Amino acid sequence: MNKKLILFSFILFGCSKNNPNLNIDNQNQNNFISAVDISSFPKIQLSEPIFKDESGNVISFLHFLKSNGVNTIRLRLWVNPSDQFSSLDEVISFSDTLKALGFNIYLALHYSDTWADPGQQIIPQNWENYSYTNLKTIIYNYTHMIMEEINPDIIQIGNEINNGFLHPIGNIHTNPDQFKGLINECIRAVRESSSNQSRIMLHYAGYNESVNFFNFFEDLDYDIIGISYYPIWHGKSLNQLEQNLIQLNNYNKDVMIAETAYPFTLGWNDWTNNIVGLEEQLILPQYPATPNGQKEFIESLKIIISNLENGIGLSYWGAELIAWNGQESTNGSPWENQAIFDFNNKALPIINIFQN
Repeated sequence: MNKKLILFSFILFGCSKNNPNLNIDNQNQNNFISAVDISSFPKIQLSEPIFKDESGNVISFLHFLKSNGVNTIRLRLWVNPSDQFSSLDEVISFSDTLKALGFNIYLALHYSDTWADPGQQIIPQNWENYSYTNLKTIIYNYTHMIMEEINPDIIQIGNEINNGFLHPIGNIHTNPDQFKGLINECIRAVRESSSNQSRIMLHYAGYNESVNFFNFFEDLDYDIIGISYYPIWHGKSLNQLEQNLIQLNNYNKDVMIAETAYPFTLGWNDWTNNIVGLEEQLILPQYPATPNGQKEFIESLKIIISNLENGIGLSYWGAELIAWNGQESTNGSPWENQAIFDFNNKALPIINIFQN
């Protein structure tokens, strides 16, 4: 059956800033999730960029990630996007390629036709006229179908759902019980699929108020607490982040930094406005916008999560987001200064932190 028809019918610092050289606790390292989100790679690949290793040798992008310790790839999935990118067909095809190379698949379901985050949780256009009762059936069938088609190792129910999802029906502030009911239908669909070994993540942006958020879900059957952490949006205290993660550790769920990134420069490599471009957006003086500053920031996060009793991994967002559309593009990458390749597409020192 046509998949689009189915869719229509039914988405420390080791505890201290003063001790940057503290060894990572080895107890969690054998199964540590070293992930990157490269959701835009199929689009970028169309421009035929040439990637290089740290010595300047031409590499195969995916093979290079694998050989440098990346064991998991995070991919976003939109319900019915305006083009093929992050669509079901693309994600199925890309997932098959990644699985053949030995990667685990971490799937981030947005339950939207476009970006979903705390600022917007837009219900898919084809779902917007349904009642709450009918929407529960739709998202159950959609999620169950995704499980059957892709069978990810981790499935994230919604993206940065601080304010709920599928607005207005699933708005946490105006319809909290409906929000929880919709999430529970997604969880039930995963558990009742034939390939039911996937681990379920709930994903929150930042650490402020995250304890209250996960208190709200304490009666639901999920496996992983996922947190986004970007200093530009979520605060510049790694000590506060660590203390919050220790509190979240008490829920007897695994804990993961689901999204993070940091710049290696404040410069631009195209004419598209960058998300991070000011020193005031950084953690200074500890982590300047340099190749080593980028590496040391991520290394510090890895130490924090690795030393957490239930800490299981870290995912770097936008690893692939070079200035792929040309140096004069105003519709290119807003993230090229936070990718893991420099402005000559040469691997940066951060690549070394993915080895366990």
